[in-house]
Amino acid sequence: MTAGSPADVARAAAAVAARLSPGGGDARSPSIAIVLGSGLGALADRIADPVRIPYGQIPGFHVPTVPGHHGELVGGTLGGQLVICQSGRFHMYEGHTAAESALPVRVFAALGVKTLIVTNAAGGVNRAFGPGTIMLISDHLNLTGRSPLDGPVRPGETRFPDLTVAYDAELRRIARRVAAGGKLALAEGVYAGLLGPSYETPAEVTMLERLGADAVGMSTVMEVIVARALGIRCLGLSTVTNAAAGIGGANLSHAEVMEVAGKTGVAVGWLVEGIVAACQG
Repeated sequence: MTAGSPADVARAAAAVAARLSPGGGDARSPSIAIVLGSGLGALADRIADPVRIPYGQIPGFHVPTVPGHHGELVGGTLGGQLVICQSGRFHMYEGHTAAESALPVRVFAALGVKTLIVTNAAGGVNRAFGPGTIMLISDHLNLTGRSPLDGPVRPGETRFPDLTVAYDAELRRIARRVAAGGKLALAEGVYAGLLGPSYETPAEVTMLERLGADAVGMSTVMEVIVARALGIRCLGLSTVTNAAAGIGGANLSHAEVMEVAGKTGVAVGWLVEGIVAACQG
């Protein structure tokens, strides 16, 4: 049986549901799931009445090895709605399959989630996007060479999901409206997902620029592909933490990514909370 199988999803979902509703009490079924990228873990602290579930206590979940990824699910209330927050990812470049990296999304669907908000830290390919830019993802390029949908069709999933509008148009309108109401600058563009873990070469960044990418990172696309196969609507936000290789002139480091993402995290947290409050699940 492959990792990320329906049995894996069922076991993980049962373990999480038991923690969200201990003793079989009133159900705390989240309608919205939020995935936090590098350096954005502080958003989980905005959740009221939190229930924290370390990944080590969830069957099939892996403890992240990357700094800035805490490795826990946090359930509770945000913006007046029940949410579940994935504080930290486990990435394919850590040695996990595409199906394993997308396991949390399948678990969210089993818990009843209908809306997925994904965040990430990214390198800026668009030369107008300086460090600290918050980019609303309009579309993505899957350049990982992987798919989380390969193998047998899983229960509830579409074999050939339509990704014409992978990032929900109404959710993007809400994001723009919330940002404008708070006078928060919000860029918009295409996110390129690569496997990593090395940063891209200047030649690769030039290629991405010509392909139409505005930002580049090592996550997100697997989650969105699975979510759309399950009928979950998606919204994506990238924090541009640095100019991509060959554009900024400086050497790249994960420490720089963490520093800028941390500084921008307050604004991202405010924006996500506002979006959640405006959503209807």
